[in-house]
Amino acid sequence: MTPKFTFSSISLAHGGGGKMTGRLIRDMILPRLDRGKLGALPDSVVLSGFGEKIAFTTDSFVVSPIFFPGGDIGSLSVHGTCNDLSCSGARPAYLSVGLILEEGFPVEELARILDSMSEAADASSIEIVTGDTKVTPKGATDKIFINTAGIGLVQPAAQLNPSRIVPGDAIIVSGPVGNHGMAVMLSRAEFSFDFEVKSDSANVWPIVEQLLKLEEGLKFLRDPTRGGLSATLNEIASLTNFTVSVDEAFIPVAPAVSAAAEILGVNPLEAANEGRIVAVIDHREIDHALDMLKDCPLATGACFIGTITSERKPRVVIKTRIGGSRILAEPSGELLPRIC
Repeated sequence: MTPKFTFSSISLAHGGGGKMTGRLIRDMILPRLDRGKLGALPDSVVLSGFGEKIAFTTDSFVVSPIFFPGGDIGSLSVHGTCNDLSCSGARPAYLSVGLILEEGFPVEELARILDSMSEAADASSIEIVTGDTKVTPKGATDKIFINTAGIGLVQPAAQLNPSRIVPGDAIIVSGPVGNHGMAVMLSRAEFSFDFEVKSDSANVWPIVEQLLKLEEGLKFLRDPTRGGLSATLNEIASLTNFTVSVDEAFIPVAPAVSAAAEILGVNPLEAANEGRIVAVIDHREIDHALDMLKDCPLATGACFIGTITSERKPRVVIKTRIGGSRILAEPSGELLPRIC
């Protein structure tokens, strides 16, 4: 029996990556579409029976504005899909691109976006192999939306499964968090603050490729996009049914991001990232993992931020800078619409 609806219409909060997104997926989508693989809610699904083991994923991009410091909707669509594959332990290989264009969209801007996609794909060694283009009447689409699907080759060393996570395992993040969300927010016309914040948009495969050398020591990977680090840590707690403990003083946040977030009343731990990963590893591998990432430019600032505890309660507890502790709740609404 399909669950009864807990809402009567779709709101922006349903796209925020937090509790409302979870309700939409659990109450509406999964009961109707899951046939066995969708229910695990992976960023990309690992498939067998095609010779080599492959990962497959899809994503859609509706970011506003379409150009922002550190990137644009074109490079973002390539990076975002590569990152979902990478966090399944798969080397990105092939990409499809679907363009939905609004009537009247400037050709010069389209060319700029396509050039950006081309450069990002070449830099990521991923080949765009198929696609589609649709044009909607003026007002039916906001300039341009992009859908991508990707295929990656799962690496033999990848043994990523939340069921392998045990108490004592360590959590590391590959660099400062919140940059993408804050860069997009600050680039919107209604904000005129002068902060030097750039999106972290990048293909994280070089980071993952290094961490896969840990083999059994690497348990789980996720790129903290919508809902940011907060949503990802709560996801780990939910998947494992253990309490996650992190230290606020250890979590890297760039000074400009922190300052902008304070002025705007935003929690930088809930701001989206597009070039970071969160990894759960065997605690004995912390120094080894961080040492491997020292020579990876995309992992500058990588650090240990917390552990999986033995407490059987799926929540995230954050130790504050002043010595106390509080619950880091899963984001419940839409922090910022049209972020990716």
